[in-house]
Amino acid sequence: MTVSQTSAPWLLLTFTLPKKRASQRVEVWRKLQRYGAVPLGNSGYLLPNNATTRERFEWLATAIRRYSGEASVVMVESIDNLSKPQLIGRFAEARANEYQEIIRELQKLAVVPSQKRAFGRVSRLRTRFNEIAEIDFFNSPLQKRVQELLARVETLAAPLEKEAKINAREYVGRVWVTRPRPGIDRSASAWLIRGFIDKKARFTFAAEENVPPAAIPFDMFHGGFGHRGEDCTFETLQKTFRIRDKKVAVIAQIIHDADLLDGKFGRKEGFGIDGVLNGWAKQGVADQEILERGIQLVAALYSAVSEK
Repeated sequence: MTVSQTSAPWLLLTFTLPKKRASQRVEVWRKLQRYGAVPLGNSGYLLPNNATTRERFEWLATAIRRYSGEASVVMVESIDNLSKPQLIGRFAEARANEYQEIIRELQKLAVVPSQKRAFGRVSRLRTRFNEIAEIDFFNSPLQKRVQELLARVETLAAPLEKEAKINAREYVGRVWVTRPRPGIDRSASAWLIRGFIDKKARFTFAAEENVPPAAIPFDMFHGGFGHRGEDCTFETLQKTFRIRDKKVAVIAQIIHDADLLDGKFGRKEGFGIDGVLNGWAKQGVADQEILERGIQLVAALYSAVSEK
């Protein structure tokens, strides 16, 4: 193999661990699997060269050295006995095998009667798909097939929801109350309330035991509009008030993943917003100011997202 120090397309991790480090060896192997690395004979493990893969290999090499092993991360320009298409083929084969496992599971679920279909299993398959798609460096054609099959099975598997029949006019011009130090779910919910439910909404903050009698609670631990089942507060409001806006549906996925941290939709856009809100809270910014700033951030996100 030849090595370049500039724009080499590949990264190679070579390492050794003492025999007594069996558990650490398994840990390293699992991380390599999670990173999407493929073995290169006895030479080590290969990944395409980019900022993310470099960081992952460097951290893993650091951990190996901490376990009394030896590790090197090498940038590789080419491999003498393997062409670029052959190398790409190894990654494609690895991802294809993983996608096929999901396809087999989804095909089983697709023919199960709906009352017996486990929605949790479908959700776990969605999480697994997102993990594989993240390391699908060369865009396997199976990715789209799995995505379409997942969407179809998710629709079949989703539990039937009994939407509360409410009179939306009763929620106009009201005071809405939530807990202090608003994070992403409360800020996004306030944006949704003001934009789609109650354009004259006023917001206040209170502890659980001090909720004003005439106020409408949201994202409180008891009563009002809060988490329901697997939904965050934003999703509860969206479904209860039957908000069909397609971009709101995308925002709902973003808020869900950032608030519940379950990776259900594989959306990461909300984590930065949540971090900024938490940062303002640590700086001592007033609750009302944090909420208004959060509403502006979500409004900007709404303008930026695609309806897909």
